[in-house]
Amino acid sequence: MNFFKRLFKVGEAEAHSAIDKMENPIKMTEQGIRDMKSDLTKSLEALAQVKAMAIRSKNETEEYISKAQDYQQKAMLILKKAQKGDLDEAEGNRLAKEALIKKDEAQQHVTRSKEESDKFNTSVSQLEKNIQEIKQNISKWENELKTLKARVKVSTATKNVNKQMAAIDSSSTVSMLERMKDKVNQEEALAEAYGDIANTSKSIDDELDKALDDTNSDADDELAKLKEQLGMEDKKES
Repeated sequence: MNFFKRLFKVGEAEAHSAIDKMENPIKMTEQGIRDMKSDLTKSLEALAQVKAMAIRSKNETEEYISKAQDYQQKAMLILKKAQKGDLDEAEGNRLAKEALIKKDEAQQHVTRSKEESDKFNTSVSQLEKNIQEIKQNISKWENELKTLKARVKVSTATKNVNKQMAAIDSSSTVSMLERMKDKVNQEEALAEAYGDIANTSKSIDDELDKALDDTNSDADDELAKLKEQLGMEDKKES
C-alpha cells in the first residue's frame, strides 16, 4: 500500500514539474492582468447599478417624507375647517383620521427606504473599496510584468553567453592548438619535399657543365704551377 502511495506521489510530482515547465510566467501574468481588468469592468458595472438603486432609494425617502408632511398638513386643515363649522365635525374627524393613517404609511415607507438607502450606501462604499484595490493590483502587476520581461531578457542573454563560454573548455582549446601544430609541421615538410624535388629535377647537361667548369679551373691552376717550375713564362698577346 505504501509503495503504491509513494509511486502515486512521484507521478504527481513529475506531473507538476512538467506543468511548471510548460507554463510561461509572462503569459500567466498577462492573463492574470486581463482577468483583473475583466473583474474591474464587472465591479464598475455593479457599482453603477448599486449607486442607481441608492439614488432611487434616496429620492423615494424624500418623496415619502414630503407625503407624510402633506398628510399631516391636510389633517390639521380638516380639523380647523370642522372647528369653524365649515365641515361636519364627525366627517372632519373621519377625514383627519384617514389623513393621519396615510401619514403613518408614508412614515413607514420613509423608514424602509432609509434602511434600503443605508444598505445601498454601504454596498457602494464596499464596491468602491474593492475597485480601488483591483486598480492598485493591476498597476502593481503591470509594473511587475515589465520587471519580469526585463529579467527574462537579461537571463536569456546571460544564459546564451554562459552556454557559449561553457562550450569553449581548456581541452578543446588544447586540441585545436595541437591540430594547428600538426598542420604547420605538415606544411613545412611539404615545402622541404618540394625543394628536394626541385634540386633533383636539374638536367644532366647542367650537371656535366658544372663538373667540367670545376675540372678546367683545376687544370688551369696546375698548368700555371708547372710552367713556373720550368721557368717558362706565359706569352701574352700584345
